[in-house]
Amino acid sequence: MQLSIAAANAAANAVCALLNNGYIRVYTGPRPASTEVALTTQVLLAQPRLNTTAFGPAAGAVAVANSITEDSSTPNGGTAVWFRLFKADGTTVIADGSVGVGDLDLSTNDGFDMEVTTTTIDAGRRFAPTGMQYTQTRS
Repeated sequence: MQLSIAAANAAANAVCALLNNGYIRVYTGPRPASTEVALTTQVLLAQPRLNTTAFGPAAGAVAVANSITEDSSTPNGGTAVWFRLFKADGTTVIADGSVGVGDLDLSTNDGFDMEVTTTTIDAGRRFAPTGMQYTQTRS
């Protein structure tokens, strides 16, 4: 089955609405096999907060995150490898994805779900992703 653009936009908007005022938790590796797999040796590096309206409306099956509140004091230092998205309750997992250095232009795909200027996060420093988008698959 393949979704129409209208259906994909509706699905993207529904998923993104779950993230309103939610959290992005950025971790060291390895990334678990799925969102249902618990953390083991991964270290929490940062926890920026999504906007009250986390994403703008989807167009072309893509929703772009609105401004993201930086984590003003990261708890640990390390190399960011992946992130997990949580509802505002801080416990319900919605999705996870990869982190990497990209050109910071969300219109081009650099192969990462979240683009940052550097994957090195120093403890006690400020951290905020420069951009993030959600793409709803259609097939």
